[in-house]
Amino acid sequence: MSSYDLTRFLAADHFSHALRHDVQHGLTASPKTLPPKWFYDTRGSELFEEITRLPEYYPTRAERGILMSRARAIAAITQARTLVELGSGSSEKTRLLLDALRELGTLETYVPVDVSESALDAAGKALAVEFPSLAVHAVVSDFTHGLDLPTGPGPKIVAFLGGTLGNLLPEERAEFLSALRGMLDPGDFLLLGTDLVKDPKVLVAAYDDTAGVTAAFNKNVLAVLNRELDADFDPAQFEHVALWDARQEWIEMRLRSTRAQSVKIRALDLAVHFEAGEEMRTEVSAKFRRTRVADELSAAGLRLSEWWTDSQGRFGLSLAVPR
Repeated sequence: MSSYDLTRFLAADHFSHALRHDVQHGLTASPKTLPPKWFYDTRGSELFEEITRLPEYYPTRAERGILMSRARAIAAITQARTLVELGSGSSEKTRLLLDALRELGTLETYVPVDVSESALDAAGKALAVEFPSLAVHAVVSDFTHGLDLPTGPGPKIVAFLGGTLGNLLPEERAEFLSALRGMLDPGDFLLLGTDLVKDPKVLVAAYDDTAGVTAAFNKNVLAVLNRELDADFDPAQFEHVALWDARQEWIEMRLRSTRAQSVKIRALDLAVHFEAGEEMRTEVSAKFRRTRVADELSAAGLRLSEWWTDSQGRFGLSLAVPR
């Protein structure tokens, strides 16, 4: 008989405080920055789902292709009884792993972790019905602010898919991977998805599609600030920018002010001035090479055990174990 429960590890005012902090610090810094997590209100999440279906945006399809071909191998190697997924969303790709582990007969518990309670609750309840023998323990948590999770039987896999690791700056990645290492016992595994370095034209196109969906997604953060902090951004006065930083090996998304302007953020009693052409960074998306993945895992106390890519070598899926 399946079971389902949901645990909230976030205070009711967590996001309000976090947004105020990030805007206060990011928009008074030079250069101005905002973390990418503020893209994802309901509209932003809808736009991102649309992005994943665009012809230019290959990462979702590439990672899914790897999972389709390797899920059984992952199940056989790990023999996992518990699967924890950070940033689970709709848990769509995870179903491939759940199916493989169910077929093997080892899986007992699935722990999806996400900041969006509505998406998490809908996906968790659906999975509890779809997998009748599975215990689903959904967790509402912001994994960038700590990793408080319920325990489950080992061995376990902690999955962090979608290339989301690349949205963290190098020092943030090091801290995050070390925290992940602290979650793992001997015999546990980390399954990590990372987008790979490739032709800059392919990379830039994935973040600057011809239909303008990514531009709308980028500008949506301004609508979030207008609504949540009583700001008066005019999205029409900002342009979407995506560029490849060859030295850092990451894509940057920015919003460029088309004119000199001042924006009021009334909830913070803050006025923010933009010069004409001034850019505000809204996302970095680091791209990796196998050696870099192995080195960053090693620095966190993990050993790269298995490495798979899609047929075109665009995306990497790695399995790591505690050292």
